[in-house]
Amino acid sequence: MLPSVSPENAPLRANTRHLMHDAAWFGVLAASTMAFLSVFATRLGASTFQVALLTAGPAMVNLLASIPFGRWMEGRSLARVTFRSSLWTRLGYLLLVPVPALVPEGAGVWAVIIITVLMSVPGTLLAISFNALFADLVPPDWRAFVVGRRNALLSVALTATVLVSGWLLDHLAFPGNYQWVFAIGALGALLSSYHLGKLVAPSDDQLPPRVGKPLLDIARPGEMRPLDAPRSYSGLRFLTRAHGGRLLRLDLLRGSFGGFLLAYLAFYTFQYLPQAVFPVFWVRELRLTDGDIGLGSALFYLAMMVTSFALRRVTGFFGHRRLLHVSSLLYSVYPFLTWMAQDATLFWIASFLGGAVWGLLNGALINRLMERVPENDRPAHMVLHNLALNLGILVGSLLGPALAASFDVRGAMLGAGVMRLLGGLVLILGA
Repeated sequence: MLPSVSPENAPLRANTRHLMHDAAWFGVLAASTMAFLSVFATRLGASTFQVALLTAGPAMVNLLASIPFGRWMEGRSLARVTFRSSLWTRLGYLLLVPVPALVPEGAGVWAVIIITVLMSVPGTLLAISFNALFADLVPPDWRAFVVGRRNALLSVALTATVLVSGWLLDHLAFPGNYQWVFAIGALGALLSSYHLGKLVAPSDDQLPPRVGKPLLDIARPGEMRPLDAPRSYSGLRFLTRAHGGRLLRLDLLRGSFGGFLLAYLAFYTFQYLPQAVFPVFWVRELRLTDGDIGLGSALFYLAMMVTSFALRRVTGFFGHRRLLHVSSLLYSVYPFLTWMAQDATLFWIASFLGGAVWGLLNGALINRLMERVPENDRPAHMVLHNLALNLGILVGSLLGPALAASFDVRGAMLGAGVMRLLGGLVLILGA
């Protein structure tokens, strides 16, 4: 049941329903095409460097485009920009459907990389505009309700779709099996865009108060999400709210916020370091089937959602800073257990525990960040955070293949666990 609304605010109820449908269909996309794209590239023979480009390429685009896009969106219709950018982004998922059958294996890897990078241009615009639009559509007293329902629907869609996708990949012949999974993702993407197109932005005199608190909405259109490190694109809405002021202010790095942001940059770098190694390790070292990987993803998503729903209670007990420190140290559990695995069993355990930790750590990272960002100067501070995040994704993604080249893939997995543990220690010292 939706909270009651006054007759003059009836569009809020319709917007809320469309936001919930968007989350469900985005979950279908995230648990099909997004979840298995790097696995598909690995099965085509991609190197760890090529797998790394699937995350490094979009990060480079975001580094270059986020500030110009944020400036360009000031004064424009966020609803129109969100819908149109979603259509351009989701066109890429349609282009991926014929790739398994029509493109030779060697060229197929590069086709996937090129499409992913091209999608990230409108995807960056979509991520920023949707984040800002969501804050304008949903009043503060509704946000807990709407975000909670969106995250719940996302959880159900993610879990069901990733299991179905894994079953299809195991029971249908290659490459048609991946075409079916990519088609499911394209359908989810288009239906998500349909509901984004139905959102009606309020007039300027009906905008809700801007309280500057994190939304904690896990379903964020516009991002490509690897299993173990969904991106923390919290606060992108502030990029559209500079009101003519400078967005890039490097002078902010001279104070205590500079050291704080450096700790976040180090953590993000170590967080993304194993992303290119994971699919190669699963496929070539553990020899997991796609169904095995799908079940691991389902366990990760399920545990992540459970702990996300418990975040407020756990934060009340530990506090933002202590929860960040504890969960950042535990974050190394996933690569350590994966390194120890000899078959699917320990991989599934690692996935469940990794998801549980990430559900807490993701919220703790955002909440602690918002504690350190002054309410009267959030746009410039959040721009620096967004740059640190994407620089960390870029550097970390490219360091993973270098680590794998220096050792074997299993040795790289152990090294990734050690580096993530070091990242947690850096957060304890700096954040």
